[in-house]
Amino acid sequence: MADILNEDVIACARLLERGDPERFRAVMATPLEVRKTLFPIFAFNLEVARAPWVTKEPLIAEMRLQWWQDVLSEISDGRAVRRHEVATPLAISLTPAAAEVLKAVVEARRHDIYPDPFATNADFQAYILATSGCLMRVAAQALGPADDQVLADFGYAAGVANYLKALPELTEAGKTHIPDTSEDAVQLLAHEALLKLRSARKARGKISKKAGYALLTGWQSGPVLAAYARRSPANAYGGDRRGVRLSGVRLLGRSLLQRW
Repeated sequence: MADILNEDVIACARLLERGDPERFRAVMATPLEVRKTLFPIFAFNLEVARAPWVTKEPLIAEMRLQWWQDVLSEISDGRAVRRHEVATPLAISLTPAAAEVLKAVVEARRHDIYPDPFATNADFQAYILATSGCLMRVAAQALGPADDQVLADFGYAAGVANYLKALPELTEAGKTHIPDTSEDAVQLLAHEALLKLRSARKARGKISKKAGYALLTGWQSGPVLAAYARRSPANAYGGDRRGVRLSGVRLLGRSLLQRW
């Protein structure tokens, strides 16, 4: 791997392996040339996503997010990018236009600093589209042609699935985000996201094979959303946590068959 992936990209991979192991395994199921592009993008996402959680001081969290906004501005403006194990390879993975799109991810994460839930469901949906939809769009289109709407639908579904998996931890931290956390509301949220997932999968033809590798990171969204739509969150992981080996085989199969 080191022959193709330089030290910075390998550092991004290790960062992702520690902080986001499911996404790491999904990227590892792709060809080496694809990993070189995806690891920096998803390592960036990890750094931004955890920035509001590594400190209890809102000002420090804001500064951490602003640091990443400044990195994206350097990339989008065509300026020299500061030396950093994630920022440096990220500048290679992104076009200036893609860097502009990712600014929405950073801006949306500012909400994670504070405990206030979103005022409306529409606000929460916009947050998911920014944090997950924009990320999916940039990652996929960095690899090949892909339809914006299909990416938005798939990214939204994957984002809701990830949110639901994190809901117990978010509830404990007092940062649930959604205006209504009742079983009915969560069930509806999962059901609507599941419909978007199905819509995206019906339009597979609008996603090139190479771009489809980025969507493998959402490969477990279906079972998670279906479980919550049935009010059976305990079954969200398929119930068989023989885990890494079994899911790894399935993931490799999905990669080969492009069954994201």
